[in-house]
Amino acid sequence: MKYFLVSLPIIGVFLGATVFNRVTPFVFGMPLFFAWTLFNVLLMSAIMLTIYKIDPANAKPSGEPR
Repeated sequence: MKYFLVSLPIIGVFLGATVFNRVTPFVFGMPLFFAWTLFNVLLMSAIMLTIYKIDPANAKPSGEPR
């Protein structure tokens, strides 16, 4: 599951560069490509946090402070 989540930001970057490479539609006052890039950065952060949380290597051992 986590390997699938890692591939999502990569797909988003390459897909966004080809599909959303337009200037005319403005989103929050920014061209579409810049808005997609900003959204993709926020999405990548959320995905990486999710991967960190579900990774068993980051589990806190019982009885030991971290």
